[in-house]
Amino acid sequence: MQVDLGGLRISYEDRGEGFPVLLLHGWGGFRPVTDRLAQGYRVLVPDLPGFGESAPPPSTWGVRDYAKFVLEFMKHVGISRAHVIGHSFGGRIGIVLAATHPDRVARMVLVDAAGIRPRRSWKYYIRVYTFKTLRALYQRLPGKDRDKRLAQLYERFGSKDYREAGPMRAVMVRVINEDLRPFLPRIRASTLLIWGEEDRDTPVWMGKVMEKEIPDAGLVVFPGAGHFSYLDRFADFSVIVERFFKG
Repeated sequence: MQVDLGGLRISYEDRGEGFPVLLLHGWGGFRPVTDRLAQGYRVLVPDLPGFGESAPPPSTWGVRDYAKFVLEFMKHVGISRAHVIGHSFGGRIGIVLAATHPDRVARMVLVDAAGIRPRRSWKYYIRVYTFKTLRALYQRLPGKDRDKRLAQLYERFGSKDYREAGPMRAVMVRVINEDLRPFLPRIRASTLLIWGEEDRDTPVWMGKVMEKEIPDAGLVVFPGAGHFSYLDRFADFSVIVERFFKG
């Protein structure tokens, strides 16, 4: 399905019947979860602006802009309250949404969620400053040389997500640098935290911080699973989430 929201062409899925479940994706998809939950819930999965088949945001959006978009989307599909599942970047949006509009979120599942500033070593900052300096220099080069050098620079210094982000790079940089920790104590929804023990993108210690600072939260850690723990342990993930939603 497609709809125009605030001048943006948005693609989304609307499947199943029952209490609504809103899936907020990260830099990847939610397909198996959609198929499973649609058997007992109304499952709504928007392609967030700049992802999938949805138009990119008109400016460099932050997490609050995406949360505002989700509210508009909920209004469009006719739901005032829903369970929310957010993975990685989608977890960021879920955190802000639940903290600022508690009446809209019934129960929330955060899966390998981002939102806590990572611990950085001095090597990280040297790498970042080197990248920024070289990028500024290369941007002054003429046409083909500039594009070639910049491509090599992104390949050398950028993460896989950053290299593939294309026009969404500025958005990615902005949201990654937003510290959402102050929002955690404001969350009123019962929150299930699911993490992969081997997650290197959002390590388990971030989940432990969220469990401590969200008033009503519990953490489940899947041994051997990574950042996409819901795929690595899909059967366990499905059973746990369904039981959580049933209270």
